[in-house]
Amino acid sequence: MKNNLLACAMACYSVLGLSGCVVGPDFQAPVPKLAANWAPVPTETGHSRAVESAVDPRWWDSFGDRQLSALVREAQQSNFDLQMATSRLEQSLAIRRQINADTLPEVDGTASYNRSRNSQQGLNDPSGNGGKQAFNLWNGGLGFSWEADLWGRVKRSVEAADASVQVAAEDRHGVQLLVLVQTAQHYIQLRGTQQSLAVVEQNLQIARRSLELTRLQVQEGVATDLQVSEAAAQVAEIEARLAPLQQRSAQLINALSMLLAREPRALQEQLSVAAPVPAYGASVPIGLPSELAQRRPDIRRAEAQLHAATAAIGMAKADFYPRITLSGSLGLQAMQLSDLGSWGARSFAFGPGLSVPVFEGGRLQGGRLQGALQLQEGHQQEAGIAYQKTVLRAWHEVDDALVAYQASQRRRDSLQQAVVHSQRALDSVHQQYAQGTVDFLNVLTVQNALLANEAALVDSTAQVSLSLVELYGSLGGGWQG
Repeated sequence: MKNNLLACAMACYSVLGLSGCVVGPDFQAPVPKLAANWAPVPTETGHSRAVESAVDPRWWDSFGDRQLSALVREAQQSNFDLQMATSRLEQSLAIRRQINADTLPEVDGTASYNRSRNSQQGLNDPSGNGGKQAFNLWNGGLGFSWEADLWGRVKRSVEAADASVQVAAEDRHGVQLLVLVQTAQHYIQLRGTQQSLAVVEQNLQIARRSLELTRLQVQEGVATDLQVSEAAAQVAEIEARLAPLQQRSAQLINALSMLLAREPRALQEQLSVAAPVPAYGASVPIGLPSELAQRRPDIRRAEAQLHAATAAIGMAKADFYPRITLSGSLGLQAMQLSDLGSWGARSFAFGPGLSVPVFEGGRLQGGRLQGALQLQEGHQQEAGIAYQKTVLRAWHEVDDALVAYQASQRRRDSLQQAVVHSQRALDSVHQQYAQGTVDFLNVLTVQNALLANEAALVDSTAQVSLSLVELYGSLGGGWQG
């Protein structure tokens, strides 16, 4: 008896001693090679410039708009897409816990009672009654099994599960970043639309005063009905611009409500009062180029996918090798309940089991396993290419965003000068018209030019802030905060 137990223990110890050999390639995190060749585009004097300092994880607060900051905070707490991404992450964690359970022994407890009677003509009756009468059979015990991870199959599966959890986490980070960017963009667009409304209303007042002046001049005989009609048409044309802007404003408020998981028009009272377009300071920190891979969720996700694909190769290689499972049971069996606790009722069994892939469906397993390995190697190759593409696209997006930010500032500066000159021209032409030295067509021309330049200036001012939000989105800043 003791010799059997000793032999079983030695066999288990030998199997355990073999554990720890892990087949397949170990994952090495890729290092982007493009960082050393990239630098921010030079900026002109007087413009907000990009500097290589740490990215503010709460960049939206740098706009100095309390309403924007409050909306961003609420969006991070309430957004449905972010909640779904969080749920997917929790599901991935649950799958990881299931897979990790394979590293531990499986222990089952059993208990049963049977009232039975065997055939008198069949096999021997273990009850000793020769099949002449029924008997009771009481069973109880514990059984366990554990796969000795000789080749690291289970370890690689846990490694792949960890990488899949990381993929889900980066998906959530990506959704969070998108929510931040969209909230800021919608808010800036709303304020820009409200400013455009103010410009149109201001020009409408000017047009109405021109119409009144023209009517007075008709009474005095220095203007014609044609000029009155032209002035009235100008008023109607400017009034027609109000409705689309009002519609756009309502839609943007609803878009913000959707991002905050609130009903339509829930933010109408809060946001209906016009406010300036949020503006940024003179310095825009964009971080070090080498840190971009650590900030962008899509790059981190691509790296995690590559990690999972690499671990899957080890799992496929481990399937070529035998699997050894240690199993055993310890229990009690008796025909009388009162005997179930006696020493003689004990039973046990221990020993390793070996399974080797040979045939499946009449085919050699080697061909199937080789195909599975080649498939996983193909997945790893594809994931590696996808990582390189993701990194390259990230650099392009950052560079394009920087160029757009600087171009939008130059356009805004030029339009500011255009508005100043148009305003001076309108004041001058009004004086000349009142004096009768120019006709009303000149007034219409100059006023339309001013309206167009003011509308373009409002749009470009909003575009500067929008392009900055796009820049921070491309830098991957925000989800850390």
